[in-house]
Amino acid sequence: MFKQKSFMPLMFIAVLVLALAAPAVSAASSEPAPRAQAAAAATGLQSYVDAMQPGWNLGNTLDATGADETSWGNPAVTQELIKKIAAQGYKSIRIPVTWDVHTGAAPGYTIEPAYLARVQQVVDWAVAENLYVMINLHHDSWLWISRMEQQHDQVLARYKAIWTQVADRFKSYSNKLMFESVNEPRFTDGGTTDENKALQMLDELNVSFRSIVRSSGGNNAARPLVLSTLEASPTQTRMDSLYSTITGLNDSNLIATVHYYGFWPFSVNIAGYTKFDAETQNDINTTFTNVYNTFTAKGIPVIVGEYGLLGFDKNTGVIEQGEKLKFFEYLAYYLKSKQITPMLWDNGQHFGRTTYQWSDPQLYNMMKASWTGRSSTAESDLINLKKGAAAKDVTVKLNLNGNTLSSILYGSQRLVQGTDYTLSGDQLTFKAARLSSLTSSGKLGVNAVLTARFNKGADWSFNVILYNTPVLSSVQGTTSSFKIPAAFNGTTLATMEAVYASGGNAGPQNWTPYKEFGYAFTPGTNGISLLPAFFNEVNNGEVILKFHFWNGEIVNYKITKNGTSVTGTAM
Repeated sequence: MFKQKSFMPLMFIAVLVLALAAPAVSAASSEPAPRAQAAAAATGLQSYVDAMQPGWNLGNTLDATGADETSWGNPAVTQELIKKIAAQGYKSIRIPVTWDVHTGAAPGYTIEPAYLARVQQVVDWAVAENLYVMINLHHDSWLWISRMEQQHDQVLARYKAIWTQVADRFKSYSNKLMFESVNEPRFTDGGTTDENKALQMLDELNVSFRSIVRSSGGNNAARPLVLSTLEASPTQTRMDSLYSTITGLNDSNLIATVHYYGFWPFSVNIAGYTKFDAETQNDINTTFTNVYNTFTAKGIPVIVGEYGLLGFDKNTGVIEQGEKLKFFEYLAYYLKSKQITPMLWDNGQHFGRTTYQWSDPQLYNMMKASWTGRSSTAESDLINLKKGAAAKDVTVKLNLNGNTLSSILYGSQRLVQGTDYTLSGDQLTFKAARLSSLTSSGKLGVNAVLTARFNKGADWSFNVILYNTPVLSSVQGTTSSFKIPAAFNGTTLATMEAVYASGGNAGPQNWTPYKEFGYAFTPGTNGISLLPAFFNEVNNGEVILKFHFWNGEIVNYKITKNGTSVTGTAM
């Protein structure tokens, strides 16, 4: 993964346009049985991958592309950090490593001794915590491996030299250390856009990788090796190609890997995909049913080497908190049902590198509960009440996922069933009198948090919100700096539509009127900023904006662009 994951899966756009102690690992053999017939060996390696759950990535650190591991803003890794992440319950750690600036010139491509020793030190700390450990070539994939078509011999020589040195350094380590050939391999830097050619080059790279490691001696003869699809994407063509590579190698200690950052429109909040809906859930089902059928069902274990959401961080508003939690709960459940091990991508935004605290405890609790079972969720974590409106009961559908509701708490106070709320099947109804008492202060915004507890799994929080209709004001600005003054009045922004007054979608990604949250627009404390990326693709003239808020209201606004000048008019 890049520091900021920003790729745009074109297949998603096309669809939308059209549809709007380590288990034993078998030793390598010169003539092993074909993978489909090697049930015992496959079972052993599957047990190995199962035992890796859950997994975590030490992202944006040793994989940073600058002079040292702090060049992307994270502190240097400490032994205490590794101890703390193991104490959170993680069983495996992926340590992405970028070797690029730490290797010498041709023909030796010698890795800086100090850097190789530093990588080994971090590996040793992880091994000491009894973690399964994965190391790789990470951003080397796009820094120089991507030029393989134009510089074939040079890239292959450098690749072989680095893996020869790394394999030799770690050949005495137990099989709890695994090697991943390359992260998100790609060959587009001055090279081919032909898919078949790219797949051929990846096959050559992976075959070379396996040969280097297996011939390096020691425990590398049977060390688990992880091979990625092209760009680590789980498209069927790319998975079929990797399957062909793996079966052709006749090596029973090979693991397939893909990455997953969710259904792309939901993951970045574009095209109106603000909720974890049936289509977003179906993307998980389809993707990992295909992964399972291609690999796992045929005896090839699978690791999702990175997973998450692109619009991830809590409180940025890109993805609403409850919708995010439902995504992670369901993804964990489905992966486990398919015997696929996931490894959370964490570049420092989740587990604090010096505080050793989770930035989003709700998310961690949801993930932790998923290691042993399912959690209950609800259709929403928001209970919106309009100020001055007559008090009404509010009914929310629960997704019980096989659990039962135990209690609902307001702080330490237990709500009374039948008086404060009722439950009929999966229909949870909060009574009007209780909601009125919780919002009696008249303060706009979140007035109370109600905690639903179940017999199993994580808690679910309901935010009781008092709101008024948001008010947007007229303003003058420029295409480089334009902020609409806004009184949000207790609610939050979900998404924005942009269409020309004369007809047609306005702004970037004009296959949809709904713009990408955080790319085209972003809310702030006192307003909504339209970003330069939005105006870069807006023609002169009038554009009608529709702001959708999480309370269900839509507020219209008009902007008029004339060169670099922009006028905003409240409607």
